[in-house]
Amino acid sequence: MKVLHSEKAPKAVGPYSQAIEAGGFVFASGQLPIDPSTNQFAEGGVKEQTRQSLTNARNVLESAGLGLSNVVKTTVFLSDMENFAAMNEVYAEFFKEPYPARSAFAVKTLPKGALVEVECIAAR
Repeated sequence: MKVLHSEKAPKAVGPYSQAIEAGGFVFASGQLPIDPSTNQFAEGGVKEQTRQSLTNARNVLESAGLGLSNVVKTTVFLSDMENFAAMNEVYAEFFKEPYPARSAFAVKTLPKGALVEVECIAAR
C-alpha cells in the first residue's frame, strides 16, 4: 500500500489520505471543490464546484502517474439532486468514452457546506 499526495489538491481535512495505491488501483478520497491555492471553495455554483472537484481528482491521480482516462469508477455526492444536470454537464467535459462507471446521489450535507464532492478509483 502506497500513500499518494499532491500539492495541487487540497490537504486532507481529516485523518485520511488524498489517495492510496494498492493492487494496481488508486483509490482517491472524495475531492471537495477547494482551490488549493486559496484554501477556499471555487467561486460560483455547482458547475464551478464540480470543475474544481474534478480538477483536484485529476491532480491527485497525476501524483501516481495516472490521468482521468484511467478512472474506472466515480462516485458523485451532491447536496441537492436539482444540481445533477449542471454537474453532469461539467462532468462530461472531463471524461470521454469509454466513460467510467458512476454513482451519483444526494446526501444530507457535505463537508464545509460543499455542493458537490467527487471520489474515484483508477486502474493502472
